[in-house]
Amino acid sequence: MFLKILRFVCRLILRVIARVDAAEIKRIPPTGACLAVSNHLGRLDAMLAMILSDRNDVIMMVAEKYQKYAIWRWVARNLDALWLDRHATDFHTLREVQKRLKAGGIAAVAPEGTRSPTGQMQPGKSGAAYLAAKTGAPLLPMAITGTWDKEVYGRLKRFRRLDITIRVGEPFTVPPLPRHNKDEFLQQTTDEMMCRIAALLPPDYRGVYADHPRLQELLADQLQKETGD
Repeated sequence: MFLKILRFVCRLILRVIARVDAAEIKRIPPTGACLAVSNHLGRLDAMLAMILSDRNDVIMMVAEKYQKYAIWRWVARNLDALWLDRHATDFHTLREVQKRLKAGGIAAVAPEGTRSPTGQMQPGKSGAAYLAAKTGAPLLPMAITGTWDKEVYGRLKRFRRLDITIRVGEPFTVPPLPRHNKDEFLQQTTDEMMCRIAALLPPDYRGVYADHPRLQELLADQLQKETGD
């Protein structure tokens, strides 16, 4: 019930302050395990992750820095959210997320770990790749524009509505975590995931992945499909 009320309030607020183009959100599977991974521009991203899907089995993770605030502790408790230490490998939270994914839940993860100070993509961390390899949950790349904190503050200060776009790619799965060369495997999987996100973004947002060879392959494939050649 708390989630339904919170979704209603957040959607109402979002409708007032923003125009949201989220036609591709229908690609989010209605049931079954899923790891939705996206770039991370600003504080609004967390709201979007929670309210865009109607699923009730959302696995919420809240950064540990908010644990000192009573209101956030209350929200996290009512959402059955998990506290996540972004500065260390949080094995306790990772194990609980694995458990909930294996039970068929959906989690939204920003592999960069923190908001981008420039609006461009930063290097992804391997946590989402690890979860996908350990659980078999498909990765669903998503790209967000229009929520960069600096842009949001500037527009709202001038009473201008935000223009938010959410693009959703095709889900893909990764092999189980190998016994050997784990670090290499996780890095390759993370690069694949981040490049798939970058391929959904305008060029100015691609940041450290702009010149990645895998991104160039994905963009070439996109162009071929669009031209039909």
